[in-house]
Amino acid sequence: MNKTIYLLCAILLFAGCTGLHAPAVQDARLYLLDAGAAPGSLPERRNLVIAVGMPHAQPGFDTPRIAYVQQAHELSYYALHRWVAPPAHMLAPLLVQTLERSGGFRAVVQAPGAAMADLRLDTELLRLQQDFDVKPSREQVVLRVQLSDLHSGRLLASRVFAESEPAPSEDAYGGVIAANRALQRILEQLPEFCVHAVR
Repeated sequence: MNKTIYLLCAILLFAGCTGLHAPAVQDARLYLLDAGAAPGSLPERRNLVIAVGMPHAQPGFDTPRIAYVQQAHELSYYALHRWVAPPAHMLAPLLVQTLERSGGFRAVVQAPGAAMADLRLDTELLRLQQDFDVKPSREQVVLRVQLSDLHSGRLLASRVFAESEPAPSEDAYGGVIAANRALQRILEQLPEFCVHAVR
């Protein structure tokens, strides 16, 4: 028994002396969904409080993994590139900031905890993927947005926003840049949609 232990120790010591190392593991690269440019102030303003609900995502897009497609009906993910959080989670503060900066409402709050709100904005991420079936590849961003009156429970408006943006490079980072540009265009349209939905 002791001989076996000594033999194992000798093998391990020899392996350490010969410079054998475990294979290097690449760290995942993390990316933000942070479309930055805010729309200008709207000419119209509603004296209402709007609550922004936590966005949801369709299956396949409710993950921090960055999605791409190479052929129809097949969703793939980059191995070493991820969003810092599921994209739907990163959308919530962007929606709040966009509506605040537009000046279209008396106040913008994030649900839950919005007991005094008049309106509620609900968002669903339908698609966020880099499409390699076209050249150059294109990022597709599709959001379904619904605005409801919290007092009556009535749905005031619903719309699907869809934008596509060519990727500046054929890799994950190119897709991330294109995703933020496409999302920026959607956010620019959002305040006007919300204000006009309230008659």
